[in-house]
Amino acid sequence: MSKGSRIRRTLLAGLVAAAVAFPVSAAASPLVPAPGPLAFADSASAQERYAANLGNLAEAARMAQDAGRGDRAAKLRAMAVTSADGAERAGSASRFLAFDGRGRGLAVEVLGDLDTADRIAVLVPGSDTTLDTYQRFREGAFALQQRLQADHPRSAVIAWLGYDTPGTVSTTVLTARRADRATAELGPFLSRLRTLTADGARISLLCHSYGSVVCARTETGPGVTDMALFGSPGTGAGAAADLPTGARVWAGRGSEDWIGGVPHVRLGPLGFGTDPVDPAFGAQAFDAGSAGHSDYLKPGTASLDALARIVLGPPSPAGPSPAASVTPVEARRA
Repeated sequence: MSKGSRIRRTLLAGLVAAAVAFPVSAAASPLVPAPGPLAFADSASAQERYAANLGNLAEAARMAQDAGRGDRAAKLRAMAVTSADGAERAGSASRFLAFDGRGRGLAVEVLGDLDTADRIAVLVPGSDTTLDTYQRFREGAFALQQRLQADHPRSAVIAWLGYDTPGTVSTTVLTARRADRATAELGPFLSRLRTLTADGARISLLCHSYGSVVCARTETGPGVTDMALFGSPGTGAGAAADLPTGARVWAGRGSEDWIGGVPHVRLGPLGFGTDPVDPAFGAQAFDAGSAGHSDYLKPGTASLDALARIVLGPPSPAGPSPAASVTPVEARRA
């Protein structure tokens, strides 16, 4: 094994150790409050952490069943297999960098191979994404991974449910309080992830709905090349240039997305101000087609194609691009 490979494996251990920072007996309980920050440890390999998290999932499902929460137990069991519909497949064990079954739950799942990927998408979900609704989030991650793989096999998707999301119908969804807590998780995660990628690898943040508030408040560092905001209520910033990132910032909204009718205002701590798809915000627009608020990652949609092209990036000087680059909306209208 080369020195570079050994270093990468050591760093990977630090990243994936976030999976089981808490005792199994505590993390598996669906009846106690959600935990604080996901800590990083450095004492186990990726495969050991993946295996440990499958054990945590099984224990969480057992405890939920014993507590009379059969629906939660079934959903947890479905998470243990790698398939969009939750149906069991031979040799298809899931790979979780992080899992905590307490409260509404936290989970960070890898689709693809981080060891070889040079195109990595980190999906950050919006409100009402919990372990109970995880399958919906996962279906979008699978659709994106399949779309990326069709053009570029060396790609990976990380479904990052690393924060306690607000409820859609709640006062918390109108403020940045949950987003501020989430940045304390997402920023360190991206830093660890960046150290594991091959030279020249692209990491893209794809941020849906309230997740766009999270991404827009996160310092991404130089490893993140692109940040795509879709179905966004706003970011709290007046312009893309004000975000704490050097990444190229994209914004798109489907014509059937109800969030387009939400006033983009800010009154003290309430609201998120400028609409990211407003030209005044300064993001590069991408065509999201006719997507509704929950449809951006559905197979066969213009929005999924556009997001995949953002992840895959522009043509390489060394050869053809794995997919055509995104053409901004303005250019297509010219």
